[in-house]
Formats: sequence, structure tokens, C-alpha cells
Amino acid sequence: MLRVADHFERTDPGRARRINEDSFFARAPLFAVADGVGGAQAGEVASHLAVEVIEQGLPERAGSIEERLRELVSEANARIRALSRTDEQRAGMASTLTVAYVGEHELSVAHVGDSRLYRLRDGTFERLTEDHSLVEELVRQGKLTPQEADEHPQRSIITRALGLEAGVESDSHTWPARDGDVYLLCSDGLTSMVAEEQVAGILGGAGSLPDAGRELVDAANAAGGRDNITVVLFRLEDVGAPAPSGETTEHVAVPASPGIEQERTAAAVAGAARPTGPAVAPEPASAEAPATRRRHPRAPRRPPEPARRGRRRRRRLRVPTGLLVAFFIVLAIALSAWYASQTVYFVGAKDGFVTVYRGMPYDLPAGLHLYSTNYVSGVPIGELSPPQRRLVTEHKLRSRDDAQELVRQMETGELSTP
Repeated sequence: MLRVADHFERTDPGRARRINEDSFFARAPLFAVADGVGGAQAGEVASHLAVEVIEQGLPERAGSIEERLRELVSEANARIRALSRTDEQRAGMASTLTVAYVGEHELSVAHVGDSRLYRLRDGTFERLTEDHSLVEELVRQGKLTPQEADEHPQRSIITRALGLEAGVESDSHTWPARDGDVYLLCSDGLTSMVAEEQVAGILGGAGSLPDAGRELVDAANAAGGRDNITVVLFRLEDVGAPAPSGETTEHVAVPASPGIEQERTAAAVAGAARPTGPAVAPEPASAEAPATRRRHPRAPRRPPEPARRGRRRRRRLRVPTGLLVAFFIVLAIALSAWYASQTVYFVGAKDGFVTVYRGMPYDLPAGLHLYSTNYVSGVPIGELSPPQRRLVTEHKLRSRDDAQELVRQMETGELSTP
């Protein structure tokens, strides 16, 4: 059984545009990227509408995952088109949409436009979606090579988008997924600036998903940042059978590929430390004992005095039972505290920037901490309003999604506080 072990997402306006028309959604098992079509009015409104539909989750009805994903795409198309037809200021607005769903053993996607889905598996980087664009159609017809398409002046012209027509045709696919797979959803603000080979190198060589995501955005901006840039990264792990009732389902990063940071779940660590049963080792034979012993009815003769003096009697170290009990009690309390600290998150500050921490905001003697850095944002504490700053300094315990969503709203300026 697969689940999302870790995910990271970031959107950036780039260097050439004042408004960010990209939107994303990242809440396991659903992930999506929507790109308001460049040149269309209120493209940012269209992408937000698409993501609002994804937030509702898969429709509760019979049907395959692909069918239900396509239904979400159709609903997003209807909502964007309805608003564009009733609001003159938003007439003609449109958006791309690529949405992925992580199942127990597979990954499914529905897709319209030129936002993309990639997979990194065992060091191999592969694009899983095909662009609905003019140059992609020319490539399929053999009129352009992929290299020529990357440099074509009309590469941003798309042939399908949400909101342009009453009905929209979406592509959908399902692939078997594996433990360690890393997936990248992105808008064309990344792929139009950074070659796929470079994207693969960054993703495969980064120390963690946050490192990879930030480096991808930086690379697109360094190449010119002519469009909005959005990246959503998530990594899968195989957890076997579903956890029994009462066990935590919180998770942390696990190995995905060379260069990706390796961690283990707290449950796995606890399982590895649990003994499988007592093991009784055979008592070693005495160094002086002969290979075979012959029993004799008469009492054994006493060895000569020098030999007796040469023998050293082995003494066993006896530990008081009470001390052993106390030790295991303290160990159990320490393990319980550590385990609990791995299932919660809080927002704080690191080097002057808003940071998500994993664990509890407590320091132990000898310089030990019950927390570790999960994600460092680019938001300086000094730029926050007093109410927003209090959200950072209060160190309130949160779920991972809650903490990351709070920081995301700070990064995008969406956070409103009284």
C-alpha cells in the first residue's frame, strides 16, 4: 500500500510579471497545478476557480479514479466558463489544469493544457503528460523535433484550456506506482525556462524535496523568469498493510533516489528497535577444558598449586533489579516523548525567516532538541504584521498540512489576520 511520504510546493511570479496567475493544490492524496492562460483576462481568477474545485475532493460516486478526475476537470471548466460569460471584465479567461491522485498501488492523472507531470524513478526522469499545445501537435506530426519545439516562438500557444468552450476534453491515465517514486507537477514557467535534462539533474541531486523545489524555481528565474513558476513535488512510500486502529499515520521522508534525503518513519524505527524474542547464547567452554571429558567415579585430583593459582575465577556482574526497571521506565518515557514529537509540527523562525519545524518546541539538556527543521521559507519575520508575527512566535502545535498551509499563505500574501 502506497502513501505520500513527503511533499513540497512553491509558486513564484517570476521576474517579468507582476501578477501570479498560477495556483496549486497539495493535500494528499490529491495534487494539482493550474496556470491562468497568459494573455487571457483574469487568468489568476480562472486558476483559482480550478483549484477551488479540486479542493472539494473526488466526487463521491461509483466509477474509476480517472472518471472521477475527469468529472472534476469538467466541473472546473463549467465554473470558469460561467463566470467569464457573466462578468465582462473576465470574459475570455482560461486556465490549464493537471491533477494527480495517489491510490494504494497506482497514480492517476487528468490533464488539460501544458502544465506537466514528471516522474523520477530509480534515477530515470520521465515526462508522463503530453502538452495540448501548437508545437506539441507539430512534434506529433513530425513537423518539428522536440529540440525545435523548445525554441519555437509559438510554444506558449495552447490548443486546450478550461473555460474556452462548453465542453472540454481532458486526457487521463493511470500508471503503477512504486515505493520511492518522486513526482513533479509544474507550470510551463519552469519548463519553458529550464531544460528537462537540467530539471532531472536538480531533482536527482538535491538533498531533499524542499531543496529541489527551491533550486528549480531559482533556476527558472536565473534563466529569465519570463512567466510565473509553480512546482509541486511529492514522494511515495510503501507502508504495506494499512496501520491498525490507534496507530499513527503521520509520516516523514523516506529514500526515493540517489541524492534525496533519507529518513525513516518513527513507526519503522520503533519497529526495528522491538526485540523479536529472547535469544539464549550457549555458555562458552572454559579455556582449560579438554576437548572431551571422561567421567571417573573417584573424586578428581586437585591440580598442582601453581596451576590453581594461575586460574582466575570469573565473576558475573550483577545489576540490581530495581535499577534495571528504572532504566527501562526512563527509556520508555524517552522513546514515547520522541515518538510523539515526530507527529506534530509548529511554525517558528530560523535566521530571521519563517520556518516550519517538525516536533515539539522544547530543548533538552546537553543541547538536545525535540524538533528539527522541516522547511525554511523566504519570508522575513521583520516584514510580517504584529498579528502575523504572533502566529510565528507562539509555537502552536499543528498538523503538517496546517503548518505548511500557514507558511504558504504568508509566502503568497494570502494570509489575513485581524
